[in-house]
Amino acid sequence: MSNPQQLRYSKEHEWLSAAEDGVSTIGITEYAAGALGDVVYAQLPEVGSTVTAGETCGELESTKSVSDLYSPVSGEVTEINEDVVNDPSLVNTAPFEGGWLFKVRVSEEPDDLLSADAYTEFSGN
Repeated sequence: MSNPQQLRYSKEHEWLSAAEDGVSTIGITEYAAGALGDVVYAQLPEVGSTVTAGETCGELESTKSVSDLYSPVSGEVTEINEDVVNDPSLVNTAPFEGGWLFKVRVSEEPDDLLSADAYTEFSGN
């Protein structure tokens, strides 16, 4: 399992892309997707809603359990991945590509986001 170097990671197992025009893409890591099992339902935040770093903003339901989704940054949701809403298994099959979850116009980014190497050490993967 390889965590892409260009991303940053939260201790809740979400990843965050570098901002393009102030907007970052957010998803869950391959480690988290594997721990969840087969994702069968994704409840994502609504476009236009505000998310707060470290707080619940949705949930993912798998064949094993339901898991809260946390935002790694604060800001306004600008887009959700409709492909994941229609086919939640993308979270498992392509967590860093087609399985991204939502995009946020970042207003605040916490200081505790991890590099790929630090996340790998933290998660043990």
